[in-house]
Amino acid sequence: MGWFSDLKETYAVYKERDPAIRTYWDVLLYPCYRCMRLYRRAHKHWVAGHLWRARFISQMAVRQTGIEIHPGAVIGKGFFIDHGTGVVIGETTIIGDNVTLYQGVTLGGTGKEQGKRHPTLEDGVMVSAGAKVLGSITIGANSKIGAGSVVLKNVPPNCTVVGVPGRVVRMHNQVVPRETINQTDLPDPVLEDLKVLRRANNELINRLLTLAGEVRELRNLAGKKGSATRLADSEVSETGKQEQLPFELTPGDDREYDEVKDCVFADNI
Repeated sequence: MGWFSDLKETYAVYKERDPAIRTYWDVLLYPCYRCMRLYRRAHKHWVAGHLWRARFISQMAVRQTGIEIHPGAVIGKGFFIDHGTGVVIGETTIIGDNVTLYQGVTLGGTGKEQGKRHPTLEDGVMVSAGAKVLGSITIGANSKIGAGSVVLKNVPPNCTVVGVPGRVVRMHNQVVPRETINQTDLPDPVLEDLKVLRRANNELINRLLTLAGEVRELRNLAGKKGSATRLADSEVSETGKQEQLPFELTPGDDREYDEVKDCVFADNI
């Protein structure tokens, strides 16, 4: 493929995902374009066994663009990094076709693995700004990672992941098209859990108020029966028997409660 043909193809990819681009020549100003051209050269040297030369070229790309792509990484077609500053892609990363990354994304390792220690992103994945995908995990096709998320486990296809650590908050049996990229209208699992806890707290408060009212009624009942009980006690003392009240208040009782290890109701949101 000639240089101009590659430019036209790259323009079509960038135009699809960034409305700011206007002409073919705007492509030359994108850090992603310059970095990918240097990455392809470095990757060829890496595959050929010229490891130092490959790393030298990749470090040139880092100095020029702020994007660090290890020459050993495997990247498919239609790859796009918007802005790009602070993006890091590790050595054993595998990226499918039509993947989109935003600034500050890290596709890295955890430091505990050997061999394949970086993530695999399948076709159509979008990773939003500042997200971290760490370890030898797989992000399924057409999934979206919310901004600032930290993903440490495999993600099925067609899912949306948010949070630290990241968890799946949307899963549909339909493909999420890249034309509907939306980084703002994502659910907030932490906020939802707080809402559930607040509702549970309100319910507990209402129950305590109800119990407090019942205790007051019992105390009033005990006061009314006090005089009658004292009279009965004199008679009971003669026979050695004592009448018991129909209730007993023992606020000092030791009660055992089951330990709640997980907020199980929050997982059903």
